[in-house]
Amino acid sequence: MKPVQITMDEGLLERLDADEEVKRDGRSVVIRRAIAEYLKARRKRRTADSYRRGYAAGVSEELVEWVGEAAWPDE
Repeated sequence: MKPVQITMDEGLLERLDADEEVKRDGRSVVIRRAIAEYLKARRKRRTADSYRRGYAAGVSEELVEWVGEAAWPDE
């Protein structure tokens, strides 16, 4: 791991240090977890946005003819 230096509002730092998870695991661990969660959520939002943009246009004209051809197999 590589050490990094960040600037943090004193009030936020006090609230962070008062947290039980921080007391138990340490600041670095909790901050790393928070960053990992943020990046995961951001990736999910980007993926969802991509799908929304992709499907917003609807079915392209060349695929409209195939819509009626799709069928589920008989069981």
